[in-house]
This record gives sequence, C-alpha cells and structure tokens, in this order.
Amino acid sequence: MRRKGFWGVVLVLMSLLVLSATFAVAAEKVYINGIDANFPPFAYVDKSGVPDGFDVKALDWIAKEMGFKVKHQPMDWDGIVPSLKAKKIDIVASGMSITDERRKEVSFTVPYYKIKQILVGKKDSKVTPEKALADGNKIGVQRGTTEAKWIEENLIKKAGKKFELVQYDSAPLAIEDVINGRIVAAAMDDQPALDAAKKKPVKILGGFGMKDEEYGYAVRKEDTEFLKKVNEGLKKLMKSPYWAELKKNYIDK
Repeated sequence: MRRKGFWGVVLVLMSLLVLSATFAVAAEKVYINGIDANFPPFAYVDKSGVPDGFDVKALDWIAKEMGFKVKHQPMDWDGIVPSLKAKKIDIVASGMSITDERRKEVSFTVPYYKIKQILVGKKDSKVTPEKALADGNKIGVQRGTTEAKWIEENLIKKAGKKFELVQYDSAPLAIEDVINGRIVAAAMDDQPALDAAKKKPVKILGGFGMKDEEYGYAVRKEDTEFLKKVNEGLKKLMKSPYWAELKKNYIDK
C-alpha cells in the first residue's frame, strides 16, 4: 500500500508538471505583425518566401530587447487596419503613415521616419509633375494608401483634375506599368521610389502637392501596455548602433 501511494504521488506530480508546461506554452503569446508583402525597403517577402525589410528587422530587434515574440504576416494593405482591429494581427510595422484619420482607429508609436510623397516616371521621360497630372493621363497609386486618398480628395474632387487614377495592390506593380507605358506616372512614398530607381529604369519626377508624412507602428487602442513596450523598444533601437546599421543595409545602400 505504501508503494502504491508513493507512485500515486509521483504520477500526480508528473501530471502537474505537464499541465504547468502546457499552460506556460499556451500563455506565451506571439504578436503578429501585419506587413505589406511588396513595399521595399521597409517590408517585403524575399525570394525564399521569408519576410524582410527595415521594419521587419527593426521589430525583430525590439521584440528581442523587450522580451516578446513576433511573427510577420503578409497581407493586403487596404485591409490592414480592419485586420488589426479585428485581432487578426497585433501590430502594423510596415511603413505606415501617421494620420489624424488613422489615429481615430488605432494608436501609434513615436514617429521613426519622415517621408515625402512623389511621382515616379520613366527614366528617359521629360514629363514634369504638372504635365503628368494633365487631363486624360493615367496615374498609378497603391490602394489603401494616404496618397491614394489625398489625390482623390484634393486633386480630383477639389481641384477638378481630369486624369484617371489607377489603383494597384502594391507600389511595385504601379512601377511596372510606368515602365511598360500603361500609366504616365505613379504616386508613392519617396523611399520605395528611390529603391525602385536603383533597380528599374524609372526616376523621381517631383512632388504633387501633398505634405510630408511620418511613419509609426500601429497597435489597437486598447493595447496600451503593448504600445508602451513597443515605444520603449523603438526608442532604445533608435539610440543603438543597430539603427544606423539598418539604415545602411536597407535605405542607404
């Protein structure tokens, strides 16, 4: 009887250890970062199918520094805020502009990068931004972006411009149609444009009147503790030598 009692205690203890380990694994949350799969140099999926880019590596560093785990999930950009609010993802670290309209739906970290909005045309093109926006021309833009909304509201509706705005799933797709002549120019952030100009026969034509913007990482409004953690990690990152290394590897190369 004593022997049976002993093994009974052992089995109970082993069961408790297994249950404790199971609960520990279940409690270890992995935060999902929603990214644009085709937005170099900030976020993209490389040839081997692995998420990469300035923001991907930055958030990896922050997660390691602040003691949480992160996974990067490519998804359609025009649905990224609804996906965040619906808890399909937990953060957006993928070249997202901070705007008053977006602030109504999500919370942003401190800004970490300032960008300009420009037009991209063929490398041998002599067209100016003004001529590119002339009546009858076609201008490309990525759907769901701040530039798409600004052009629609300010140039087409308010200013009465008569060019056609063609929307794409990604900025690089718009670049391809600039190259093949389907559109006269594409509107986008300056850093992705500069990245494209290094690889494709395109160039920056100039601005089109939209104000400069700043990037920030977005989280749900109720996730205040997570926002504090990411903010603290982002501030540490921007003061670290790795920040300069990231810029060198992804933006200034």
